[in-house]
Amino acid sequence: MAGVSETNVQFWMNKAVNWGEASSCSALLDTSRHLGPLRNFLQQILQGLQQMNSTSEAMKTFPFVGQFLGRLCWNSCVTADERSQKLLLRCLSCLYSAEPLNAVERKANMWIKNMLCHLISEEEGSVAHATVKHAGSTPMRYHTEALQKVVSLMVEEVSKSCDCLPNASARCSNSNIHTMSTACIALVTCTQMAPLIGALLKHSESCGSSCLNQEFINEVGEAFISKRLVLEDEAVISLWCQSALSLEGAAVSLLESVLSDHQLTTQSLDKHVNDSLLPQASARHCHIFLTVSEIYRNVLTEIDENLAIRTLIQVFTVCFLQRLTGQNSQDRLPLRAFFPNVMPSLLSPLLTAPSEVPREAWLDHLSWITSLLQSVTENEEEDVRAYQPMFEAWFLLVRCGYWVDTAVELLVLAASGNTEALLWLLTFFHHPTNRGHQRSQQTAVAREAWTHLRMLFLNHPPPPRHLSAVKELLSSSSISANLVLHLFSNFAVFSHGPVSIITEISDKVLTETAVRRRALWILASIRCRLNSASSRDDRVHSRLRTLQDTLLQT
Repeated sequence: MAGVSETNVQFWMNKAVNWGEASSCSALLDTSRHLGPLRNFLQQILQGLQQMNSTSEAMKTFPFVGQFLGRLCWNSCVTADERSQKLLLRCLSCLYSAEPLNAVERKANMWIKNMLCHLISEEEGSVAHATVKHAGSTPMRYHTEALQKVVSLMVEEVSKSCDCLPNASARCSNSNIHTMSTACIALVTCTQMAPLIGALLKHSESCGSSCLNQEFINEVGEAFISKRLVLEDEAVISLWCQSALSLEGAAVSLLESVLSDHQLTTQSLDKHVNDSLLPQASARHCHIFLTVSEIYRNVLTEIDENLAIRTLIQVFTVCFLQRLTGQNSQDRLPLRAFFPNVMPSLLSPLLTAPSEVPREAWLDHLSWITSLLQSVTENEEEDVRAYQPMFEAWFLLVRCGYWVDTAVELLVLAASGNTEALLWLLTFFHHPTNRGHQRSQQTAVAREAWTHLRMLFLNHPPPPRHLSAVKELLSSSSISANLVLHLFSNFAVFSHGPVSIITEISDKVLTETAVRRRALWILASIRCRLNSASSRDDRVHSRLRTLQDTLLQT
């Protein structure tokens, strides 16, 4: 029969009869497992029907086709699969006679119209509508509710599958979990299947057993990344525990969103990062934190001057630490587990938030941090083996950039005798390597910029000599531009001059579009630190918002 074997016809007809409307767990599972081969068979039928010259010829060549397609049209699992439904629609359309030649074709047309209405509409008066009208439901709702009911029973079965285990440490060996995950592969994008997919993911994580089909995990990961599948937060975290590819996709997606959406610089970046679920997942699962950190570490080494990436890494770390400290101390892993490559003496001073240290102790705390970092870098020129510890120390400083922001805030109001440790820390943050002894040169540039900025923000009108000097230091050709911009942004936020003078200076100095955009990322970093502080200075927050609005105007 036009390339369709009798054996295949008998096999699939028996399946269609046995499945019925797929209103039981066993029928749903068996239908799901066979969806791929079923699509292939429907494709064969479609190719055969496309070669027919009339409905009468098609019915003579494929005498089973009406009953077969009709049964599949009432199978909730088949109609929930988008590709299967499209094949059914195309097969039915091929059977339809534009100009029926006899009573058989006219009767077939009526039946086909009703099947099409059943599949794609809720048209009043159709056979499908009349069939379920007594239940007070439309055809679409009837099949949706039928599928939801079966899925609900299967979710309940998944949740109970570990109840019979003798103790909490025992592993679930229920092979039905693997069977269910296999059956879900073809339906991962079906909305009604999301609760079952979520239950399977959470079950596999909580049970500590790798009983899910790997193809299922891969399909779920791809569907979630492409936004064709919506899962509960707990299920998403469970997915990341079992799919490195999906986790990497989430980390890269967050990075890309930050790099592409300039509005995030003035919005709540910490909320955006928390909404990604990555901080929560990282606090609960050390390997997730290490994976995300490695991704951002690799990106940072490629484009270490990018302030957006630095700000994202800092905000992510802040959100992660907040989630970690919010956990029960008995369930919390030591910090050393999350930062295995960092010198242990650095962890406590850097991972302690500025809000947890009295303001009057900030300078001493920063001097402590600086001395520790200087001890790591003192041998970097002579011993190549010192490079890795130095890089790890610098990467931790980037992640804990709130201490650099705190140092620069103190520089705004500092007397000349208290600046050396703070200027060195700022210089190391922006120029971690000391090739050709450039760090001392960069520290001298930082000191020069700081001197010009003090004069610039303390005098009105702004002295032209200092104005042009700062503008030159901020030019795109300067290798110290980000360092100077860091100083400038903090002077603009924390100095005590009128906000009108601050915006006037900003307009005169920050004339390049690229410089203004980089300044917005520094302001976003400052805003994140201020948001996490225990006290709030409304004057500073108001000035920060004004500066952000000013910079966005061009």
